[in-house]
This record gives sequence, C-alpha cells and structure tokens, in this order.
Amino acid sequence: MGIQTGRPPPHRLRVAAQRLARARQVNARWPFSRAWHNRLMRTILNIIWVILAGWALFLGYVLAGILLCIPIITIPWAIASFRIARYAIWPFGREVVSKPTSGVGSFLGNVLWVILAGWWLAIGHIVSGIALCITIIGIPMGIADFKMVPVSLMPLGKEIVSTRKGAFDRTL
Repeated sequence: MGIQTGRPPPHRLRVAAQRLARARQVNARWPFSRAWHNRLMRTILNIIWVILAGWALFLGYVLAGILLCIPIITIPWAIASFRIARYAIWPFGREVVSKPTSGVGSFLGNVLWVILAGWWLAIGHIVSGIALCITIIGIPMGIADFKMVPVSLMPLGKEIVSTRKGAFDRTL
C-alpha cells in the first residue's frame, strides 16, 4: 500500500478536468446560458416598458418630430426627435453616448431644442418615471426613464448605440 496524501492520483485529476471542460462546452451552448438569459431579460423588460410607458413616450417624440418638420429650418431637430423615438420605445440593451465630433453647434441646437420640445418631453419622462417607481416591477423601468431625461433635453451631439452591457442593463 502507498502513502495516502489526500489528493487523487494524477490520472483522476486529468479525467476530472476533461469532464469539466466538456460541461463548460455544453453549458455555453445551452439555451439558458448567461448571454441568452441577458437577452431574454432585455426583451422582457422592453415588452413591459412598451406596455407601461414606452408607447406614450414614443408617440410624444413622434408628435414633436412631426411638429418640428413643419418649419423647414427645424428639420434637424425633427430627425433627432425621430431617432430618440426609436430609443424611447425599446431602450433596454442600448445606451446614449456623446459624439466626439459635436461642438458649439450642437450646444446651440440643444438650447433651441429645450425651448421647442425638450422641456415637455423631459417632464413626460419624469412623470412616467415616478409612476413606474410606484410598483416594484416598474422600478427598473422608472430608473431607465429617469436616465432618458438628459437625452430628452440635449439630443444633438449624442448617438444611440446597441450594447450588451449598457447603462440600462445595470438597472437590474
């Protein structure tokens, strides 16, 4: 008999490592993997968002865009409004980032935007965010709604990018 060291023989370690590697490969393909779970949660939150607040906010941005298309000079703000409308209806899994090329023109445009449409869209986000935070299920969506207030006030010089680890995913 050999001396007992408390560790299994090397061949058993190798077999255990191979089994662990196979299990990890299987789990990576399994439908309930972490990436699949995150995608499912974003979709569920977006569907609940559309029902509770997203549709009304989307219509507000579309209405602002249509009204800003009437005078030809405000068409750039209308385009920004339509861009944010797409974001307001399906926000989870996307985030707003600043464009590095934006400058003084974007700032001046944002000042005009606040006067024309931004203030009442921001009030809409604040009111719906407070209403969403009344229920436990609505708290993540209310936080996401509050995070949209800055882009509703200053949309020029910003772009919306798709991400898997964005600001709205951290509300969970």
